Amino acid sequence: MSSSAQLEWIKVANVTDLPSGRVMTVTAGTTSICLSHFEDQWSAMDNRCPHQGGPLGEGSIETGVDGKCWIRCPWHGWDFDPLTGKPPGGHEDTGQKLYPLEIRGDEIFVGLEREPDVPRTVSDRMAETMVNWGIKRVFGMVGHSNLGLAEAIRRRVVDGQMSYVGIRHEGAASFACSGYAKLTGHPAACLTIAGPGATNLLTGLWDAKVDRAPVLALTGQVQTQVFGPGAFQDIDLASAFAAVSRFSQITLPSSNHAELVSLACKTALVERDVSHLIFPDDVQTIPAGDAPAGSPVGRLATPVVLPDPREVEASLEMIAKSRRPMIVTGYGAIEARAQVIALAEALKAPVLTTFKAKGLIPDSHPNAGGVLGRSGTPIASWFMNECDLIIALGSSFANHTGIEPSKPIIQVDFERMQLGKFHPVTLPIWGEIAATATAWLERLPERTGAVDQISEIAERWRIWREEKATRLAADQSNGLASVAVFESLTRKIPHDAVIAVDVGNNTYSFGRYFEPHGQRILMSGYLGSIGFAFPAALGAWAATQDIPEYAGRKVISISGDGGFGQYAMEFNTAVKYGMDITHILLNNSQLGKISKEQRAGEWPVWQTDLHNPSFSAYAKLCGGYGARVTKAEQLDDAVAAALAHDGPALVEIITDPELV
Repeated sequence: MSSSAQLEWIKVANVTDLPSGRVMTVTAGTTSICLSHFEDQWSAMDNRCPHQGGPLGEGSIETGVDGKCWIRCPWHGWDFDPLTGKPPGGHEDTGQKLYPLEIRGDEIFVGLEREPDVPRTVSDRMAETMVNWGIKRVFGMVGHSNLGLAEAIRRRVVDGQMSYVGIRHEGAASFACSGYAKLTGHPAACLTIAGPGATNLLTGLWDAKVDRAPVLALTGQVQTQVFGPGAFQDIDLASAFAAVSRFSQITLPSSNHAELVSLACKTALVERDVSHLIFPDDVQTIPAGDAPAGSPVGRLATPVVLPDPREVEASLEMIAKSRRPMIVTGYGAIEARAQVIALAEALKAPVLTTFKAKGLIPDSHPNAGGVLGRSGTPIASWFMNECDLIIALGSSFANHTGIEPSKPIIQVDFERMQLGKFHPVTLPIWGEIAATATAWLERLPERTGAVDQISEIAERWRIWREEKATRLAADQSNGLASVAVFESLTRKIPHDAVIAVDVGNNTYSFGRYFEPHGQRILMSGYLGSIGFAFPAALGAWAATQDIPEYAGRKVISISGDGGFGQYAMEFNTAVKYGMDITHILLNNSQLGKISKEQRAGEWPVWQTDLHNPSFSAYAKLCGGYGARVTKAEQLDDAVAAALAHDGPALVEIITDPELV
């Protein structure tokens, strides 16, 4: 034991804080201590019970049959002498460490030896590897089975290598990671405990998986010594995550820890999928010494797939014979926007987008034909009917989109499994969208046989906008029409904004009425998960802080009342971290899309009504900005004020469920 002069004396409590006959937990630096007071005697003991780590400071002082006082662990009843730290007979004779204690006036001080440098752990090595692979952001919840890993992440945060967002529900963490990845193409990580914390991730991870967004899931696990027999919160995480993850591995003492992280990150990036690492509690703090961290150096290649020249030639012949070619572009072409637009301009042809690709070409562009399908416009439907050749770029032919399979189709995709996935196409081409479009542009003659469709596009927009104007005049006695909401958002949302859209009537109305002018739009595409928008906006906001390309871009999320209710508590998360997010909430007091489906199927409308609070008041109670809109003439000012607010803002708009 060091002499008193060599100790660091730290105040832990006042004498009035602890009555006689009681114990409490106090903290000195990072050391957790059980402070006890009985018969005018004070003691400071290591707070962790040697049995299973129970917190002695949450226990009690008991008098045994021998008349002695014992500190009793609240978990399993193990006893320790508060003055010696020794257990009574019958327990392991390990004893508890005692710390020097002094009473100075009314203050209690505990003497600790100067803390040595914190040893580098397995978790540190793995977190360092994540940093090297570009993991800049972690969303999660710290808990009892991930504390060693959380400490390694905290150290990276302190060093400025990572940033952390503590969410209120783990499902929001995985949705935030999905939104982050859909915007940037880079993975973020989500952190949870074992058992229910881990399983809460699954919906957001499925959203990322089916939309091909790279995500890294980090789940704590119970100690290896209690795997299998049914310990508290012990479930088979490997099996639970098997279907959703492309890579899933448990971290064992003998693992190559840096290589596990490298393979997880590489799989997420290359496969654009979910990777999962399981961290048993006891493995997280194993010393790692000087073992090096991993990195992506020498592990990745440039992802360019060039089309076969013979297929380029065959497709050019089809294009040359076409009179009314049309381009349908999907989310898979998001990184080839410039080349897609250049091709459309050369062909004087319309570009229709799938709903997931909405905004890939601004609706103000002369070649833009809007969204095709259930969430689309009559403009797109008209050109689908009139075309004699479909050039499908990065589109998967989902049934919501409605690409006519009987038409001649050239399909280009960088994933071979997407080619002719749902039905045969005339000419499937395996290649990067940008590379293929460039190859066409280099070979196209100055004049093709195609007609100039630009004037037709303008005329179709004129007809549609006139129809929208008539819908604006709809009665507002039961709330605003959705067209009024999205006409206002078209005017007010910045052209470089990022917009996360939810699922429901609000989504269909967004696809139909909102006219994008360069914004990036994020949605839960194939999974179609209600509740996606606001957590995804958390991820998008984080990306604006982490990645220079997105710095300064305004983040907006749009949902119905049903969707926002799924993760409404995350508005507190946005307030806590000062996130500049504007949420547009269309409140019709029901699950409007389901009500419509019940009526369409000749079912009675049942259990779709919602009992809501005032969401605008809720936003204010959380510490954010809230506004409520009941009339169309209030929209522009309310949206503008929310967008101008520096921090989380919510505009609650009372809408008519019938006017969508």
